[in-house]
Amino acid sequence: MIDVHLIRNNPAALEEALQKRHSHEDLHVILQKVIEFDNEWRKIKKEEEELRAERNKLGAEVSAKKKEGENTDKEIKRSGEVSARIKDISVETDTLQEKIKELLLYIPNPPHESVPVGANEKSNKEIRKLGEPKKSSSDIISHYDLAQHSDLIDFERGVKLACHRFTVLSGDLAKLQRAITNFMLSVHVSRGYREIAPPYLVNTKTMTGTGQLPKFEEDLYHCSDDLWLIPTAEVPLTNLYADEILNESNFPIKLTAFTPCFRREAGAYGKDIRGLIRHHQFDKVELVKFTHPNTSYQELESLTKDAERILELLELPYRVVELCTGDLGFASAKTYDIEVWLPSQNCYREISSCSNCTDFQARRANIKFRGGTSLEFVHTLNGSGLAVGRTLIAILENFQEDKTIVVPKVLQDFMGQETIEF
Repeated sequence: MIDVHLIRNNPAALEEALQKRHSHEDLHVILQKVIEFDNEWRKIKKEEEELRAERNKLGAEVSAKKKEGENTDKEIKRSGEVSARIKDISVETDTLQEKIKELLLYIPNPPHESVPVGANEKSNKEIRKLGEPKKSSSDIISHYDLAQHSDLIDFERGVKLACHRFTVLSGDLAKLQRAITNFMLSVHVSRGYREIAPPYLVNTKTMTGTGQLPKFEEDLYHCSDDLWLIPTAEVPLTNLYADEILNESNFPIKLTAFTPCFRREAGAYGKDIRGLIRHHQFDKVELVKFTHPNTSYQELESLTKDAERILELLELPYRVVELCTGDLGFASAKTYDIEVWLPSQNCYREISSCSNCTDFQARRANIKFRGGTSLEFVHTLNGSGLAVGRTLIAILENFQEDKTIVVPKVLQDFMGQETIEF
């Protein structure tokens, strides 16, 4: 949630931020509504201040007249009218504040000034590229087609058990997925992240705290008892400290977790609908940081490096891309996507998004720290470290040798074997 004072002090800047994001016209209407309600709120608050001053003056007049034995009926009557109006104003201002808060939940985080301006992914900026792709679609069998040569990936039974975009892994691939997860967590813990095992179901307040609700309700799985399946571990990890005051001396607070993630959204069509690329349920290792506002962009760089480290150790070719304003996520002020090389598609595909959400989520979840004598909102950051399923795909395709998968060296101890045969 953005600070209403930003809108109050410089509404043109917020309008420009929405334009840079190429936001839907509805959001511009919402912003104007916020400005309208805030102007009305300030007008009424001014009236309240004037009435309180008048009531204080009337009280002094009543006291003075009583001392002189004079009649005070007029002043007492007016004081009663003023008090009644102040009470009404309190209800009106509370109602306006609630309306403003509800509308602010739909307005995205303004992009940082360093973010390249653009409408879509075509304007994203490649920052760096590491590792040279050694295989292409002509050299390998895609992970989807590999499934037809073994019983290690079973798409049909996934559909039978659930529906389209669910898969069953078995044998060595289930083992490889577990090895990837354990490896990722081990690396991140060694780099100072605290491992967390959070709930996979969270309440509405928690979903609202990180920005999934109310805007993205249709993309989520809603259960009974006010519970939602998490779309990412970012949700429970960030909300661990909701309504708390953190100690500045502990910054940066670094958390990591492995969870399954659940999303209704189907994403793009074409190659996305085949194989393990985009599922309604997928596994991911998440990284979350809580930082001081003065250092959050430095922490974004190190968070991205932490996610990259996994690919470096696995010896998978990848590149880092800075997202443009039109491609930013709702809560993010700046994002780097890490994309791994997938030979079957002859392109790099996203395997992690590392974002600085500044104080956007902290305002929604009410997460503060004491800076000297005052309380300030923390800055929150998050990133995949990494998406487990896409890492598995990248290994199956980049380490393929004549229907044999050579297990990356750093995973061999976790696997207890050097190859997987198809």
